[in-house]
Amino acid sequence: MTTLRMATVVAFVSVILGSSVCVRAQAGTPSDAIAFEREGKYAEAARVWREVIKSRPKDAGAFAGLGIDLSKEKKYPEAVSAYETAIALSPKLPGVQLNLGLAQFKQGHFAAAIPPLRSVVGDDPSNLQASTLLGFSYYGVKRFSEASNYLAIAAKSDPANVELHRVLAQSCLWAKKYACALDEFKQLLQQDPNSVAAHMLTGEALDGLGRTAGAIDEFQAAARIAPRESNLHFGLGYLYWKSQRLEDARREFVSELALDPNHPQALAYMGDIELKQFNLDRALVWLQKAVRAKKDLRLAYMDLGKVFTQQKRYPEAVTALRRAVELDSTQPDAHYQLGRVYQSLGRKQESQKEFAKVRELHEKEDEPLESKIPAAPTAATPTPAPQ
Repeated sequence: MTTLRMATVVAFVSVILGSSVCVRAQAGTPSDAIAFEREGKYAEAARVWREVIKSRPKDAGAFAGLGIDLSKEKKYPEAVSAYETAIALSPKLPGVQLNLGLAQFKQGHFAAAIPPLRSVVGDDPSNLQASTLLGFSYYGVKRFSEASNYLAIAAKSDPANVELHRVLAQSCLWAKKYACALDEFKQLLQQDPNSVAAHMLTGEALDGLGRTAGAIDEFQAAARIAPRESNLHFGLGYLYWKSQRLEDARREFVSELALDPNHPQALAYMGDIELKQFNLDRALVWLQKAVRAKKDLRLAYMDLGKVFTQQKRYPEAVTALRRAVELDSTQPDAHYQLGRVYQSLGRKQESQKEFAKVRELHEKEDEPLESKIPAAPTAATPTPAPQ
């Protein structure tokens, strides 16, 4: 699944927010520093601020001015230090919290950007610049629910901004706010009906709302546009598998494996289909390939446990099922299967313990497609965009 990389987000934010720093602190700014800044001589201006600080070390405005010029020079760590000193000296100095948040954001330090930006929005909820930066910062640390709240404010003020609405839609999807995601993706599809990503993500949102048939339609539409798109056939195959259309699912998983022979999820679901059709030897081949490709596929270990149990290879079944429990101890199925294997081995006490665990647990709802697509969003530190 194609996702918006955070490096693109940072560059995009730089464009929509403009290249200038935010708000200048007014207190204690020497006229010669201002003159240097007007000429674009930020290194000289920074030198002046340092001279001012030597004589007036408690001048918060001087530290704020230094931070601005250091940011202009892209010396963000030094700028952050100057802004933090200014805030320590004068917490309410106008504009400094916003400048600090922006300097942290430019470095890809999204978690560090959140507190100052949140402070700005708390003081002035109408500050669109701070809300936008805060939304993208939450997106960068994978706090998608909060990201969607703040990005919605920015998106409402800029309805034609496709990239902004795409990030909002993805945030809603990953926060499981499926109605919000669906509304956004529908708008994106109106603007670009041939967007493969929008069709796939719309499908994920529909599946999250329990509208699996509609989700299949969206993935089929994407397949007609770009049949070689990564993860498309896997996503469609999973929807068929979920709908018990196993042969349709098999066809799609085979198509995905033709593009990527080591696609772990496709391998695992191929094994699951063979197991459901009682082809134990073929299931074993697919499942062992899947766990070699990826060590944390719970479905594959669960199915390996079932295959080994039916083949009376109980020690191997115990190993596989214990791994499934390690990956998610809240699901009762692995505990139940493990209890049965222990029972077959005559390990009564361990068997009773597993069955007791089953009674404690509640069945989990079917997980939606968006949790199955392997390309999960990442928050890799981006290359800072020019300020």
